[in-house]
Amino acid sequence: MIDKPYNPDPHKHPGLHLIALLEASKAVLALLAATGLEMLGPQPLRDAVNALIRRFSLDPDHGTLPSLLNMISPDAVHLAAAAMVAYGVLHLFEAWGLWRAKAWASWLGCVTAGIYLPFDIYAILRHPGWASWSVLVINLIVVGVLARDIRKRHGTIANAA
Repeated sequence: MIDKPYNPDPHKHPGLHLIALLEASKAVLALLAATGLEMLGPQPLRDAVNALIRRFSLDPDHGTLPSLLNMISPDAVHLAAAAMVAYGVLHLFEAWGLWRAKAWASWLGCVTAGIYLPFDIYAILRHPGWASWSVLVINLIVVGVLARDIRKRHGTIANAA
């Protein structure tokens, strides 16, 4: 049986294209969230946390939500928005590379999706349900497709040597 060489032609990778679209959508959402944070500023966040404290009749002086309320400041909002912009740019970069079937993008995507897996499992343990399971399955599929792409590329390099 003759082994066909791996063809990294971007037009022959529908799996990579789907993952690229997923990554691009995450990037757009992160950039929109960062823009929204910068436009609204800290006051709407403070109002939302205060509403949660009132809604659940929590102690307004002690606990997690009052601590969070004390941390919401213009500087914290700018920092959170900057982190979201960095996240969005990273995923846009990854999406571009995956769409063009770049090997580095498969590595980047495999690592970034793999980082989520322990958190996905923790989410299932804390909040079992179809949403938590769906996120885990999607991330496992992404890691599997990208790992397969990496393995095929590595096999091509090994066979060529």
